Amino acid sequence: MSDSNQILPPSDFQILGASQTHPMLNQNQIIYKSEAMHQVMGMLDRVAPSKATVLILGESGTGKELLAHAIHQRGNRSHKPFVAINCGALRETLLESELFGHEKGAFTGAYSRKVGLAEVANGGTLFLDEIGEMSPGIQSKLLRFLQEGEIYRVGGKEPIKVDIRLVSATNKELDKEVIAGNFREDLFYRVNTIMLSAPPLRRRREDVPLLVQHFLNTGENVHLNRGRRIDDEALAALTKYDWPGNIRELQNVCERLQILADGETIAMSDLPQQIVEPDQKVILDDYDATMPLHEFEKRYILKALNYFDGNKTQAANALGITIKTLYNKLHEYGEFEKYAVHSRPKSS
Repeated sequence: MSDSNQILPPSDFQILGASQTHPMLNQNQIIYKSEAMHQVMGMLDRVAPSKATVLILGESGTGKELLAHAIHQRGNRSHKPFVAINCGALRETLLESELFGHEKGAFTGAYSRKVGLAEVANGGTLFLDEIGEMSPGIQSKLLRFLQEGEIYRVGGKEPIKVDIRLVSATNKELDKEVIAGNFREDLFYRVNTIMLSAPPLRRRREDVPLLVQHFLNTGENVHLNRGRRIDDEALAALTKYDWPGNIRELQNVCERLQILADGETIAMSDLPQQIVEPDQKVILDDYDATMPLHEFEKRYILKALNYFDGNKTQAANALGITIKTLYNKLHEYGEFEKYAVHSRPKSS
């Protein structure tokens, strides 16, 4: 499945609360016992049965899409499609085609008619991730769609009626984007009838042990029979860590521990150094006074991409930046074409 979008059919969806702590969970479950998440889920329960548009705010990696899934599955549209698209991963023309579809011959390469994701979601829920990255042109067309309930395919002249519930997410402060002129004020009020905030993992530390248990029992590398358990000291260190990359970073660390742990039980010696000694200052012995920061950043980003075999989503998560920022950097470096697919590029 590509970085750019997902078409997700309805599926069984359960939410795990404080009274349920079974470790064997599917990937669509929300795991928590913290008061911060209890408050979020309490509001979600009240919002889900309504028709209101919902805007989910939160840092990258906090599980905003899982909350969107929960809204869909607890509402009256759960028997219809849930369709997600990452607005930050596509340029304006491609995003318009993905969202609204296009007619045959609408542009070079449009060899056949394409149904847009808004049309695919008809009767169900459309989830727009990173809505704050939308260009003004797409914002205008999305507003018209929300007002009129109809879309026009690119190159099409006939309106198509579409009935969707819109759930959006962003890690930006959209009210400030409105003041800066980057986001339409009228669209802002359309998408945030109800606003939910996904708390960062550092504000829900009580959930870390449950999440660790879940990831160690359901990870893709559980068959290796390493890192199946974790001792108390190591778990305390994971709980104390601030997790700037939030749940996504925790999942990534758990996956690495499953692969690299010396035995079945994870100990302090298995943990990454930044977790064991988070306050330790990094000393760069290889500082090069002739290398500008821009060049250092470029090399570091490209190293991350090579480490993850060209997978831009994994590289962006590890770097702690959005996929949109990574795309912009690659365009800036003139390296975008080399990393157009998930494979390590051949040296030229």
